[in-house]
Amino acid sequence: MTIAHQHRSKKGLAHPPGDAEPSGAVEAQWYALYTHSHCEDLVHDQLEGKGFSVFLPKLEVFTERSGKRCRAQVPMFPSYLFLHHVMGKMSYIEVCKARGLVRILGERWDRLGVIPESEIEAVRKVLQAHLPVQPHPYLQKGQRVRIMQGPLIGTEGIFLQSKPNKGLIILSVELLQRSVAVEVDCSIVSVA
Repeated sequence: MTIAHQHRSKKGLAHPPGDAEPSGAVEAQWYALYTHSHCEDLVHDQLEGKGFSVFLPKLEVFTERSGKRCRAQVPMFPSYLFLHHVMGKMSYIEVCKARGLVRILGERWDRLGVIPESEIEAVRKVLQAHLPVQPHPYLQKGQRVRIMQGPLIGTEGIFLQSKPNKGLIILSVELLQRSVAVEVDCSIVSVA
């Protein structure tokens, strides 16, 4: 897979015209928008049309249609896109009016989940680098995982740590109360 990028936003626009900044809000933050299946573009275009700054990272993949192989752009994170905004109640209501949007991630309008700028910047850098990218299950420290390819195929262990391309998997013999650690390529590991 190769990467394509779609970011057609109005940079620097923290809130659309006519929307008062919420009291106490200092600067725009990143929020995750959860959409119905295949509605990412619909939500993106509506919000962008209203003056919101939105980011929909996409991957370029090869698909087969009518027996022909062709390229298509698909969301990097299916059913999600990102909004950069100073969020007040009026903005929240306006965003929620977008057709195809399920919700903005968080507890309620004044307790939304915020995505660190560094994580959005990392996604942007990957897109700009035009490197091969593929989706991968999210692995958490302490999670039980299974190796899916190579000489250790089918082996299960506990995911301990991750380096950029490698993960440390702990294999244990419980009766002996002993463990060993093996470093493997994270791309061949999935949640058990």
